[in-house]
Amino acid sequence: MTNPSVLESRKRRHVVPGPKSGEPPWDTALSGGTLAVGMWARLWTGVGPSGVGRRAWGEARLRAAAGEPRRRDASSSAEAASASKKTPLFDFHRAHGGKMVDFAGWRMPVQYKDSHVSAHMHTREHCAIFDVSHMLQTKVHGKDRVRFMESLVVADISELKDNQGTLSLFTNEKGGIMDDLIVTKTNQGYLYVVSNAGCADKDSAHMKISVPQSRVVELTEKLLAHSEVKLAGLGARDSLRLEAGLCLYGNDIDESTTPVEAALVWTIGKRRRRARDFPGADVIVPQIKAKTARKRVGLVSNGPPVRQHTPILCPDGKLIGEVTSGCPSPCLKKNVAMGYVDAAFSKNGTAIQVEVRKKAVAATVSKMPFVPANYYSG
Repeated sequence: MTNPSVLESRKRRHVVPGPKSGEPPWDTALSGGTLAVGMWARLWTGVGPSGVGRRAWGEARLRAAAGEPRRRDASSSAEAASASKKTPLFDFHRAHGGKMVDFAGWRMPVQYKDSHVSAHMHTREHCAIFDVSHMLQTKVHGKDRVRFMESLVVADISELKDNQGTLSLFTNEKGGIMDDLIVTKTNQGYLYVVSNAGCADKDSAHMKISVPQSRVVELTEKLLAHSEVKLAGLGARDSLRLEAGLCLYGNDIDESTTPVEAALVWTIGKRRRRARDFPGADVIVPQIKAKTARKRVGLVSNGPPVRQHTPILCPDGKLIGEVTSGCPSPCLKKNVAMGYVDAAFSKNGTAIQVEVRKKAVAATVSKMPFVPANYYSG
């Protein structure tokens, strides 16, 4: 007899047959309207969505962390494509019309037969599947696993309930963000960590289902049997995360950015702020009260799309910042972006300008998320 895994999107319930008796379980969770599919085996492998790199590692123990060195990308696109790794769903993606591109050292679908806007809107209204087999997944065992993890990240892991997860940040001694990650405190005696394997050399949505590699196509086919479920590629993933105001590592946050500048103070546990026992605390904690010279903000504009590296100007034309991510919003029918501006211009509603194709375009500092979140949280 099988145990069903129940997946929920808003108020709808989809029942998916679970693994057969004696087979490994499918670890399930759903957040928002996007259901991502990952994989697990004795080794967890992956490359994160924000850079190049590779790490394959087993269940991490406190006494050891091992991995393979990064493989450099080939110089030509043809060589890069042939050298790129493939997720267990590669043939599945192609069979379903996936347009495959080289992404962070992997061949990944940027979209399917439907346009990326169509997939974006379907995800907002119903449910979509995005392959995250290229992301880094790890288990941390040992009696000191919480203390060990808290020596690396800013979150209060000890206060998490069983099977509760939180967004957190790896920080360095200068207060910079090395990576963002999800840490879940399981009821099975280990911490489950999902991070960007593009940062695996430094690290050593969840929206996910983790499933044995040998059964990932089977499970995905079962999910797609539901009329409300469609596939989503990299294009829809990026516009969805931008509408949600979520940072992309390497674009919106990096080692030169502190959590305070990035408006991510909420990820730092109050106990951790008082204890100042995480990397970079002596830089980060004082910034919480003293503020910073620049701040990450949301931007809304009409006209030509606003992209990464677009200059941000004050009304009189002076440079006050730079866009880090931007795209047309399929839901709002206007451009949304995020970037860093001088703190004096960070208040919501502030009128500013963005320089697109050497022309100043009116824009407004906006609260994020741009589109209200509707995450399923259990």
